[in-house]
Amino acid sequence: MCANSKYLAVILNEDSDNQKDLQETIENANETHLMLPKFFKNKTIPKKLKLRLRNTTINKMLTYASETWTLTKRDRKQLNIFERKVYRRILGPVYDNGKEYWRILTSKEIYASVKNLL
Repeated sequence: MCANSKYLAVILNEDSDNQKDLQETIENANETHLMLPKFFKNKTIPKKLKLRLRNTTINKMLTYASETWTLTKRDRKQLNIFERKVYRRILGPVYDNGKEYWRILTSKEIYASVKNLL
């Protein structure tokens, strides 16, 4: 039986499993992001500014106390999924002229867009 205790917003346990802590951290960062829907959907605010806000608030909340984590492949995958989810909300859909419909960005397109904007 594993005993859990919370210290400075970090869940400590005997077997160094940080899955519960990671899930809670992702949920908190998602709540923060969802508090600003009008800001992120506003077309008049530059995407660069939206990404800066993401980096200064959501990313800081997501990585708080991360130096205590031992990340597994599954943990990294969850963090990457959340990151792409936030980026997709910020960047929005794109119009594909060749196929004449709106679509969401692929992961490669997301990272290329973010790299160009920052």
